[in-house]
Amino acid sequence: MELSTLVTFTTGVTLLTCLLAVMGLHAYSSGRAQRAALVDRLSQTGQITVGRRRRFRNLDRRLRSTKLGRKLELKLAATGLDITPGEFFVYMLATVAALWLIGQAALAPFFGPLAGLLGVWAAMQFLSWQRQKRIEKFINQLPELARILANATQAGLALRTAIGMAAEELEAPAGEELGKVAHQLALGASMDDALGELADRLPSRELVVLVTTLVLSNRAGGQVVSALRNLTETLEERKETRREIRTQLSQVNMTSYAVPVLGVGALFLMNGVKAGALDRMTGSPVGQAAVIIAFALYAVGFVLIRRMSRIDV
Repeated sequence: MELSTLVTFTTGVTLLTCLLAVMGLHAYSSGRAQRAALVDRLSQTGQITVGRRRRFRNLDRRLRSTKLGRKLELKLAATGLDITPGEFFVYMLATVAALWLIGQAALAPFFGPLAGLLGVWAAMQFLSWQRQKRIEKFINQLPELARILANATQAGLALRTAIGMAAEELEAPAGEELGKVAHQLALGASMDDALGELADRLPSRELVVLVTTLVLSNRAGGQVVSALRNLTETLEERKETRREIRTQLSQVNMTSYAVPVLGVGALFLMNGVKAGALDRMTGSPVGQAAVIIAFALYAVGFVLIRRMSRIDV
């Protein structure tokens, strides 16, 4: 009898806990929705500025005052990532420390520093990849951008007004970048300087051609509408050509990444077949030199394959 009473009591407490958990979750979700609606309403009226809470502010402020920090800030600005130099630096150090420990534990103590250097290289490659990805996306939007500018100027709007209109109609990254240009123009910057900074942030041949066309047309008062119409057709053709080249070179690009992965996988396989083999191999200067030379050759192979597969259009 006592056992059945205990079971009933436990069941009741469990059901009550589940009920309270559901009520709490409902209250939490409704509160977040109300807060989001309030923030959205206040941000539209300009009473508050919406932004993510930044971490490591002191480190970020000190890092921005250095030359390395300023270069890192420019790289992050080109990637479009919502992250500060201080946050990226801390995350990179955490990744380096984790890879260092994993390399020491999984392979041998000698591979710890090598894994840490690999983490630094991977972080820089991630920024380069994000920047190139943003540039590619911006290039794909250039035909639509040229078309909007041509239609706006044909309707009698000034080029400054046409840029602001394009910033509102286009999605990121073109909308964000043109918004920066429109903001600079509103603050009194010249058309040459504002568009020149845009070309520096997202360097590409297509953007340079568009910027040159706009600058020359604005400076000399040429036929900007006809120039933009012709440029739109050219950009559409280049867009299709780049897409075909990227498709044909996808296998080569995968090979460039597979080569170093196979080398690292061979190390794990060697250590798995015979435990402690890497410890004995890296215990002598000759073995350490051999490992360093092998990693250097894998890096050279990766770079050469990437260079050979690069086709400038």
